[in-house]
Amino acid sequence: MTRARVAAVLAAGRSERLAQVTGGGSKALIRLAGVSLVERAVRAMLGSGIEEVLVVVGYHAGPVAAVVKGIRGLVPGQVRVVLAEEWEAGNGASFAAAAPRLAGDELFVVMTADHVFGEGALDALCRSQEPAVLVDPEPARDVWKEGTRVRIANGKAIAFGKHLDEPAVDCGVFVLSQELFECQRQAAREGDWTLAGAVTRFAEQRTLRAVPIPRGSWWQDVDTLEDLKKCKLLLRRSLAKDGDGPVSRYLNRPVSTRLSMWLASARLSPDLLSWMAVLLGLVAAAFLSVGSGIVGGLLAHATSVLDGMDGEAARLQMREGPRGALLDGMLDRVADAAILAGLGIWALDAAPSSPASVLLLTVAAAFGSLMSMASKDRIRAHGLPPANERALSWLLGGRDGRLLLVTVFGILGLPLAALIGITATSLLTLTLRLLAVRRLAT
Repeated sequence: MTRARVAAVLAAGRSERLAQVTGGGSKALIRLAGVSLVERAVRAMLGSGIEEVLVVVGYHAGPVAAVVKGIRGLVPGQVRVVLAEEWEAGNGASFAAAAPRLAGDELFVVMTADHVFGEGALDALCRSQEPAVLVDPEPARDVWKEGTRVRIANGKAIAFGKHLDEPAVDCGVFVLSQELFECQRQAAREGDWTLAGAVTRFAEQRTLRAVPIPRGSWWQDVDTLEDLKKCKLLLRRSLAKDGDGPVSRYLNRPVSTRLSMWLASARLSPDLLSWMAVLLGLVAAAFLSVGSGIVGGLLAHATSVLDGMDGEAARLQMREGPRGALLDGMLDRVADAAILAGLGIWALDAAPSSPASVLLLTVAAAFGSLMSMASKDRIRAHGLPPANERALSWLLGGRDGRLLLVTVFGILGLPLAALIGITATSLLTLTLRLLAVRRLAT
C-alpha cells in the first residue's frame, strides 16, 4: 500500500453543549485564535502531507461550505465540500456521504473538525501505509474518563471502547481502507450510526497500527466550554519554541504569546508584524542616537517582543512558510544594524576623544551579531550537527540577548558598555558554536 492521499474531515454535526458559543450555528465555525475549527482541520491535514481534503457538511451546510471555500492560500482542487443529507443520523452517516469521492483510494484519513492538534501531531499517522489510529498513551485523567480507550498489543490497536480498562485513548483521527464502508453499513443496520461504531467493527476484522502522538505535541477534543478554554491554553503554550533563549523564554514569550492570542481574532498578517517590528527597531535606533537611552532601550526590548509575534501569528493562523521566514530574517538584520549604529553615534557623543575606538567597537559588534546569526543559519542549511544552542543561549549572544543588553545598558546610560557586551557575547557564542560543530562533525 501507499500512504493516504485524501482525508475526509467531518464537519456536519451540531453541538448542543456549545450552543452559547455557536449561537445555534455549527460548531465547526467556532473560531480558535481567529481560525475556525474546520479551517484548522483542513490546514492540519494539508500540512501533514495530505494532497486533497473532503469536508463533509450537513448542519448549517451553507455557512460551513462558504468558510471552507474561502480558505486563503490553497491550490484549486485541494479542498472539496461534500453534503451529507442524512447528517442527523450520526457522524457515521456523514462519513458515508464521502464514499463516492473516496472510492478510488485504497487508504484515506478520517477525522472530525472538532479535534484540534498541535504542530506535527499528525505527521507520522498520515505517513502510515496501513490502517492506523493516532493514540494518546498517557492521557490526562479527565481525557481518559471521556475518551474511547484502546487496547494495544504488539503495536496494534485490537479493540476500542469506553468500557475498556486500558491506559491509551484514541485521538479521533484514523487512516482507514475501503472495508470501513461495509463496516459502517453493518453498524447502521444494527442501529449504530456513529463513526466509532464503524471503526470498532473495522478493528474486529482488521487491526490498526497504533501511532502514538509525538512527545511534546498535544490534542484536544472540543465538546464543552471547558474544552475550548483548555484548547486556547494549549495553543498559547505551543507558541514557544524549543530553541528559545532564556530572554525569550522567561521575558518575551509570556508577554508576546498573550498579545498574539489577544490580537488573533484580527488575523493580522505575519509579514505586517515583521514590518512593524523593524519600524519599531528604527525608532529605537533614532532615540539611542540622540542619547535617549531609557526610551531607546525600552523600545529595543519592545522590538524584541514584537519580533516573536510575527512567527506566533503565522503558527496561530497555520500560515508558516519560507517566504515569511526569509522576510523576517532580513528585516531583523536591518533593525539590528540600525540599533548598533544608534549606539555607536551615542557612544561617539559620550566619548568624543576616542572616535576610532568607538567605530571599531561598533563594527565589531555588528560583525559579531551578523556572523553569529549567519553561522547558525548555515549550520542548519547544510545539515551539520548543531551545537547545544540552549546552553549557548545563556551567553546572551542571540538576538533576544543582544537586545536585552541594549535595553539594560541603554537605561543605565552606558552605550560603550553595550557595544562591548554585544561584541563579547556574540563573538564568544560564534567561537563556541563553530568549535562544537567542528568537534561533532569529525
